[in-house]
Amino acid sequence: MPIDCFNFLFLRSKRKSTVINSFLQSLTVFELVLLSLFSVAILIQLFYYWVVFGRLAFYKFPVVNDLHKPPVSVVIAARNEYYNLQENLPLILEQDYPDFEVVVVNHASTDESVLLLKEFQTKYTNLRVVQIARDLNFFQGKKFPLSLGIKAATNDILLMTDADCKPIGKNWITSMVENYTPDTEIVLGYGPYKEEKGLLNLLIRYDTFLVALQYFSFALMGMAYMGVGRNLSYTRTMFFRNKGFTSHYQIASGDDDLFINQAANKRNVKIAIQKDSFSYSIPKQTFSEWIRQKRRHLTTGKNYKLKFKILLGTFSFSQFLVYVSGVILLVFNILPLFVVGLFFLRFITQSIVNKKTIGKLQEKHLYIFSLVGELFYMLLIPLLALTTVFSKTIKWK
Repeated sequence: MPIDCFNFLFLRSKRKSTVINSFLQSLTVFELVLLSLFSVAILIQLFYYWVVFGRLAFYKFPVVNDLHKPPVSVVIAARNEYYNLQENLPLILEQDYPDFEVVVVNHASTDESVLLLKEFQTKYTNLRVVQIARDLNFFQGKKFPLSLGIKAATNDILLMTDADCKPIGKNWITSMVENYTPDTEIVLGYGPYKEEKGLLNLLIRYDTFLVALQYFSFALMGMAYMGVGRNLSYTRTMFFRNKGFTSHYQIASGDDDLFINQAANKRNVKIAIQKDSFSYSIPKQTFSEWIRQKRRHLTTGKNYKLKFKILLGTFSFSQFLVYVSGVILLVFNILPLFVVGLFFLRFITQSIVNKKTIGKLQEKHLYIFSLVGELFYMLLIPLLALTTVFSKTIKWK
């Protein structure tokens, strides 16, 4: 009886194998290639979500036992930011931290920022102001004012943010700095945008989430390639050891991602995703403003190290390939159950990883949009990247 069962199963398996082989032989070379591309793209996507992005999704917050709080210098480059400085600077100057200074570089402002900063200096003894009277045409972007601010700072641990950024509470400095260990030289923070109504706000916040998902995950793998200047910390010693922004001064943007791309290694980077470490920004109010900002950011990507361009490009290309090849396979009715099954497997994987990560980054109202947002994103970002190739240099304002 067992032998008969074995023979039955063997013959049944052989019959199925024969049917599959017969079906595969009936496909054209183009159809076989398309099926192979779809399968490989799905496997690559599953690898990225479980092996790479899963590191952030299932990240366990470290237990901080060391209560040591070293002195910190917060550095802000501001240009015509009177109203943002008026609203946000006191929140930084009044942080609950024992020893810190705030260095504001007033970069050739033509508004009343000078008077406001002088007024703040009479009230806050921990505020230092660096004035740049005239704009220097041969230096574009924030790199020159930031370099002056870093040079003027008196403490080794630096904390970077922007004038339009608002720390979530009075423990922002503490929450960022507590991630330092003896080997740490860089702490990557999260800089979310304020939640508002409308499709544009969803796109901006989804874009911020997806970028964070990537740079935090790779950092946890010992492959940090970028940070965001809205919330970023590193040591002054490391900044000067790497000669600051010298290697990419000619590029207007990149004071955050290109510098981290240059200075990070396997051991010197930690991430800060505790809620108290967040620094919120006001999102752009029009699509044209956001597209301009996004294009400026995309121009720095071509200057990343080759391995990061390959890793990031492979994820984006495989994502695109999943949809294109999958849709074509379904249209021509080629193994539809197999195609739908792999689509579903990827969708479930993406849903789990996104939900876990969104929870950690306190973006819970973004979850539903994240399930369909990649379709907008997948079409929009390559188009923006293409336009940057044929457009003039985008200046930082």
